[in-house]
Amino acid sequence: MRACVLTVSDGVFHGAREDGSGDLLAAKAEAAGFSVVERAVVPDEAAEIVARVAGWCDAADAVELVLVTGGTGFAPRDVTPEALRGALERLAPGLDEAMRAFSMRAKPHGMLSRGASGIRGRTLVVSFPGSPRACDELFDVVEPVLAHAVGLLRSEPTEHL
Repeated sequence: MRACVLTVSDGVFHGAREDGSGDLLAAKAEAAGFSVVERAVVPDEAAEIVARVAGWCDAADAVELVLVTGGTGFAPRDVTPEALRGALERLAPGLDEAMRAFSMRAKPHGMLSRGASGIRGRTLVVSFPGSPRACDELFDVVEPVLAHAVGLLRSEPTEHL
């Protein structure tokens, strides 16, 4: 299964900060059995987020999974959820709810994450906060269901547990 990782960050885009979250998500996806075939960094601009996600999902050889990190907070330039809602055909709120529930057990600020995950075509798009620590913890929350979700989207035989 193939995956792409998109980092949404003005600081990373302009070279002022390292892409710790993107690096971490790529490594976690590889460890989970996905082949990360492309990575990109865009600024906190809705049109650029939509264009990159749509491009990966709508390609003739669309990847199975897109992981997006950054832009999910309350800062004025945090527009990732709104951009993704405009790009997604169907939402997958259970993924976001599970990640927020886990985060809130660690600290109350977890309820401030506004991630928006879902489906475009036959590709699963999962939204993560921009913090490497949050990406590390939250990938582990959703990883057990990723292969099953992708299998369902691709009409592959799956076992319902």
